[in-house]
Amino acid sequence: MDYQERITLDPAILAGKPVITGTRLAVDFILELLAQGWREDDILANYPRLTQEDIRACLHYASATLRAEKVYPLNLPQPV
Repeated sequence: MDYQERITLDPAILAGKPVITGTRLAVDFILELLAQGWREDDILANYPRLTQEDIRACLHYASATLRAEKVYPLNLPQPV
């Protein structure tokens, strides 16, 4: 799946936060619902314009963003 077809970043919509294309529903909002235990069916029932593909696109976007993140460990002193 190409999440880029379903996720939009536009400075005029929610200050440029990634949203599901054609909505004002932010990717982080959908991810938070899932983290709170909402089932996919619950989300689709409460937001009928969404599709399963939209929810999966949010997950793909989050995965791609984290995969692209660079993490540099700090040089912390080792315990003696």
